[in-house]
Amino acid sequence: MSVGILLVGGLGTRLMPLTKNTPKPMLSVAGLPVTEHQLAKARNAGITTLVLATSYLSELFIPYFGDGSRWGMKLIYAVEKEPLGTGGAIAHAAQLLDTDESIVVFNGDVLSSHNLSEQIRQHQDNNADVTLHLTSVSDARAYGCVPTDADGRVTAFLEKMENPITNTINAGCYVFNPEIIAAFPQNKIISIEREIFPQMISNHGRLFGYIDDSYWLDIGTPRALLKGSADLVCGRADSSALSMAHVALHADNKLIMKNAVVDETALIDLGSSIGADVVVGARAHISASIIDNGARIGAGAIISDSFITSGADIAENTIISASFVTIDEILPIPA
Repeated sequence: MSVGILLVGGLGTRLMPLTKNTPKPMLSVAGLPVTEHQLAKARNAGITTLVLATSYLSELFIPYFGDGSRWGMKLIYAVEKEPLGTGGAIAHAAQLLDTDESIVVFNGDVLSSHNLSEQIRQHQDNNADVTLHLTSVSDARAYGCVPTDADGRVTAFLEKMENPITNTINAGCYVFNPEIIAAFPQNKIISIEREIFPQMISNHGRLFGYIDDSYWLDIGTPRALLKGSADLVCGRADSSALSMAHVALHADNKLIMKNAVVDETALIDLGSSIGADVVVGARAHISASIIDNGARIGAGAIISDSFITSGADIAENTIISASFVTIDEILPIPA
């Protein structure tokens, strides 16, 4: 198994204004773009060629990731002129993969520590058409659910309901037989979740679920983005991408990237990450927050549960809590 597709074309509307000029997969979590953490996961499972299926602000990916050689991978870019939905994006990206191998598809909205190598192995052992990563949640009402039979075969792909029949949900990572993707319609807006998977089940396709309850998080909301970053910093989620990054200090509850200047009297805690070239003044206190590259935090400032974007300048003794701070505005993060 050596090929995959990463879906990174979403608009990220729930994360505005952070996604006004930066696509969600390029937002910083634990000092690196979300996508860089996902590249590490793919590489660790033996994937050497990955297509980034882009659309919104697609021009921002290539300058950062290039051809992928820095990460020991080959990266290819499939740019949608108009968003095609998950199924359409996969079909469009797969045209760039001349392969008879199974294809791993990643959702760009997800941080996951599940055992992808085992998911791939089970897919091959079952001679499956598709193998979905499923994870258990305490309340599936917000997600919809995916029941399986005793053999692990998916029996339904259900929308959100008040009384879910199972607590296993679609976790957004799939292993496809390439012949299945080849049959997708081209240049058509189509959803794998709402159209393709239900149709395959109706047609008795071989859809299997791989249930793995390791760390998993949809980072599509502001609070989830902050939580994901803190979980990576504190070791609750797989942070192996940091082993190849320019890190100055990674302690139990804080991360400081190279070339950041942090005054020795400043306190950084609760999973905060300090990006490259950030300046943090004396006696500043930063808790459970993301300080993006190049931001400046004045002396005595107190920042908690917030995202400070690149280039933002926080004045001395400012108190900021649960907020997005861009260069020109401060917005509260919804509860």
